[in-house]
Amino acid sequence: MNFPVSDSYAAPMTDLQHLPSIDGILSAYDAIDPLFLDTPLVRHAAADAELRFALHAKVETLNPIRAFKGRGTDWLLQTMPSTDVPLVTASAGNFGQGLAHAAAKRGRKAIIFAATNANPLKIAAMRGLGAEVLLHGEDFDAAKVEARRFSAEKGYAFVEDGAHAAIAEGAGTIALEITRQAEERGISLDAILVPLGNGALLTGVGTWIKARMPSCRVIGVVAAEAPAMLLSWQRGTCFATPSAPTIADGIAVREPVPYALESMTTTVDDVWPVGEDTIRSAMRFCRQHYGLVVEPAGAAGVAAALEHRERLEERSVATILCGGNVQQL
Repeated sequence: MNFPVSDSYAAPMTDLQHLPSIDGILSAYDAIDPLFLDTPLVRHAAADAELRFALHAKVETLNPIRAFKGRGTDWLLQTMPSTDVPLVTASAGNFGQGLAHAAAKRGRKAIIFAATNANPLKIAAMRGLGAEVLLHGEDFDAAKVEARRFSAEKGYAFVEDGAHAAIAEGAGTIALEITRQAEERGISLDAILVPLGNGALLTGVGTWIKARMPSCRVIGVVAAEAPAMLLSWQRGTCFATPSAPTIADGIAVREPVPYALESMTTTVDDVWPVGEDTIRSAMRFCRQHYGLVVEPAGAAGVAAALEHRERLEERSVATILCGGNVQQL
């Protein structure tokens, strides 16, 4: 893959904090709003036949924000000091919905920066949850730069997806449920395919899997058109790309989060890229076999199952259908 890389990228430093932990995931599971917990793990024979291996899909599209992000944001706000200081973040849409939902429960103001070309459905959903949404820049990373500047200027609390242990621990409760469901059904998983954007989902899942099901390989999945996290993981240092022109807006990252990259060193076995056509095929696959509308980033794990199926033949594999906010069908 030949993708131009920005050698001048200097990653913003994050506050020193612990890496995601098993104890944190267990505590998160006991505390997160039940609206986001105990989601289905589905398997269908026709899907397995097409793939030539068993695929167990964790469905995270049925909650009030139609994405897994509510787990991490709810746990994050429970671990933060109680205050009325407004929260500021940048989001392609799903994390912003999660933060808005968690903030509204606690009477806090949430200010979300999004790109000018962000998914209108997601913008409307964030506003519907009570957030103030400000549009800035041509992509998510440009919006994040402005969000960081704005929060510093105002003295507000800046929240960065992928840069807080609690967000990853909240996401890690998905893996806790998967392993429990697998054990109840007598399933031994060989691999789990996890969409990789800012990294909280992957590192939270990896933290749990490495401790509780160590024989299961943890594989992050990026869009080939947005390979910044893949390149950074391969090189062990943050590398940015000049653009991230993928339909999968939820994983369209061009500037990696240093904390997430550090967390990946002990939680991830591999990172696989998937093409745009395969992502579209994965969305159709989810609709055909599971009867579910899954957004491009949410279907990235299924895209990896399709594009790399020869590496998974006759295995038992899990993935996470992590978002269902689609702009248009």
